Amino acid sequence: MTIISSLDKVHKNGLFGNHQNKNKNQITKIKQIKNLKLYQVVKYKNSEVNISNFNIDGVSMPDALKTRNNTSTRVIWMGPNNWFVSSSKDISSDMKKFEEKNFAVTDLSQSRSIIEIEGDMIYEVLKKGSPLDIGKLKPDDCANTVYNGITVTLDFISNKPNVIRILGLRSFGESLYHSITDACLEFGYEAI
Repeated sequence: MTIISSLDKVHKNGLFGNHQNKNKNQITKIKQIKNLKLYQVVKYKNSEVNISNFNIDGVSMPDALKTRNNTSTRVIWMGPNNWFVSSSKDISSDMKKFEEKNFAVTDLSQSRSIIEIEGDMIYEVLKKGSPLDIGKLKPDDCANTVYNGITVTLDFISNKPNVIRILGLRSFGESLYHSITDACLEFGYEAI
C-alpha cells in the first residue's frame, strides 16, 4: 500500500514571504515529515506493569511533558500512561512487547500530519497561533496545545538550531500547514 501524505498537494518547495535581502540562516525552514511509523501506546489503569522496564528501539518511555529519542525513534509523552511513538524504521517487533492485557497499542501511521519548522523566528511563529508559553520550553520537552483552533502536539527537538515538530490530525493537515505558513510570511520562509 502506498502512503500518501496529507500535505503532498499542498507543500511546495521554494522561498516565500519576506525573504528578500536576508541570508539563508535568517529564514524559517518548513518541511513535512513523512514515511514514519506512528503508534500510540496506552497503559491500562488496572495494569501493575512497571513502564520503566520497557523500551522501544532502545528508547525508554519518557517522563511527563518530555520526549526521548535516538537517531531513528522518538517517544513523546502525551498524558498519564499515554505515549506517542514515531520511527523511521520498522519497530513492529518492539511494539509486541506491550501485552494486550496491560496496554492498548494503536498504529496511527496514516493519521497524522507532521510539520517541522526550524529557525530563529519559530517561537514568534508559534506565538501567533498558540496560547502556550512557548519560551519556557526546552529541547526534549513536549506540549499539547491548540494552534489557530487546531489541536496539536509540539515536540521541541533542538535549540541549536531551533527546531520544533508540530503534529496534528491528518484531517486538519492542510489547514494547519496554511496556518503555519501564513504566520511565517512576515519573516520569510523556505519550504524544503
